[in-house]
Amino acid sequence: MDVQQFREFGKAAVDYIADYFQTIRDRPVLSSVHPGYLGELLPPEPPQSGESWQDVLQDVDRIIMPGLTHWHSPNFHAYYPTAHSFPAVVGEMMSAGFGCVGLSWVASPAYTELEVAMMNWLGKLLHLPDDFLNCSEGPGGGVIQGSASEVTFVALLAAKEKKVKDLRLLHPELTEADIKGKLVAYSSDQSNSSVEKSGLLGSMPMRLLPTDEKGRLTSAALIEAIEKDKAQGLIPCYVVACLGTTPTCAFDDLTDLGPVCIRENIWLHVDAAYAGTALACPEYRYLMKGVEFADSFNFNPHKWMLVNFDCSAMWVKDARYLVEAFNVERIYLKDNHKGLAPEYRHWQISLGRRFRALKLWFVLRIYGVEGIQKHVRHQISLAKHFEELARNDARFEVCTSSMGLVCFRLKGNNQLTQDLLEKVQDRKNIYVIAGKFHGKFVIRFAICSRLTQISDVEYAWQEFLSQAESIVPSNKTKIVDEITEKKSIATIELSSAACDNNEKSKVRMLFPDDDNPNEIDRNIWFQQDGATPHFSLEDFTHKL
Repeated sequence: MDVQQFREFGKAAVDYIADYFQTIRDRPVLSSVHPGYLGELLPPEPPQSGESWQDVLQDVDRIIMPGLTHWHSPNFHAYYPTAHSFPAVVGEMMSAGFGCVGLSWVASPAYTELEVAMMNWLGKLLHLPDDFLNCSEGPGGGVIQGSASEVTFVALLAAKEKKVKDLRLLHPELTEADIKGKLVAYSSDQSNSSVEKSGLLGSMPMRLLPTDEKGRLTSAALIEAIEKDKAQGLIPCYVVACLGTTPTCAFDDLTDLGPVCIRENIWLHVDAAYAGTALACPEYRYLMKGVEFADSFNFNPHKWMLVNFDCSAMWVKDARYLVEAFNVERIYLKDNHKGLAPEYRHWQISLGRRFRALKLWFVLRIYGVEGIQKHVRHQISLAKHFEELARNDARFEVCTSSMGLVCFRLKGNNQLTQDLLEKVQDRKNIYVIAGKFHGKFVIRFAICSRLTQISDVEYAWQEFLSQAESIVPSNKTKIVDEITEKKSIATIELSSAACDNNEKSKVRMLFPDDDNPNEIDRNIWFQQDGATPHFSLEDFTHKL
């Protein structure tokens, strides 16, 4: 492909993406393909001779598009957001177009230099303590990783390195193997699955501790676990606190957990993967009170800050522990700038690095702080609107509501909510997933797409209502059905022939076919409709 063909192909691809987003609201949010569908549409072997880019682009539409789940559809409300914006898309395109690999400063100085600057920008945007910033005089700094999963694992390895070093200074007779075999880590049972996975990968058991009624890890639970492990000769090493848990977006109290970690010399890592973006808004910064106790902090701009995946921001108070954990030198990696700029290959697992800072730079410049704050506040307001809709229907209960996530359910046993979720998922008009909160089966409704508007939230709510009707009929439906089925109703006596809007009256319903007729007198509100009084069916919620 020559430059002219690239221009044509690139422009056609941009048009295709733009058309996709202009029509995404009208597309079914979920695919209808079956596992293995793609193998049936592709030839068993690659083509011997090259094909035209026009044919390739046509096959994207014919083969790939039917198998996509549309994460940026306004009807996608599952998991958490995966961020997207056109500035970030262009940043990704230019990064791929440059085709460099940032394995050292000299390999592409702009890679390192821009990343250092962007991590300072982000840290200041969130109002992180200066100790975490590259521009501080201390050993702290920030780096862009691929995901929060990587960050949690990298921080665990750094914590392990620090603990081994600290203990060997105090007890030179101990070997690394003696220490590493006894290290344990802690988090809450509400933390992301990647937290537990980091313990598996790092050969450090991860204790998932019970949380309080709000889904938060408490110092009492942490201290109990620490003391139990110490009594068995184990060595507490690493704690992962969550600012925005995966199931319900609950916030651990860092002022509660931090002093425990300081006293026990335990590395405290803060996982704010989704909710960290909200800290760009001053009104939510109280949620990270106590962050000064942390040794490392992470959030994902690729979740809520309009930066396309992958872009996970990590800060550490002392980067020397990362370097000591990951430093492997080779003669082909040496340059003359050691110590003058961070060598990010020592801050991560992989050697090579993508130019992730470029798309982050594009987003921060084109949206600005105000644009990001507006985006966050808008999505939170949409979640609040959905919460109000759910609370206004007596059949539903809202279990938690935090940031852009509402967890709700049908009142009653868990099977009712499971049935509702299955019905909604089968229709594929919206996409939501299940959660658990203190033994209750809940539906997680997350505001994900930057395209979502209040009309989309109301559309989703109508989906739930339409399917709930066959599971737990609304009061109006129940009363109508009961009156229709009760063929023996003789009279409905009103104690007042005409009722003003604010006048209380009584209703007497008689079932003369019963051996012992039921009589129910209930105070209800009547409304006057011309000369004919009537009562609200919602006042009768049980069989009379």
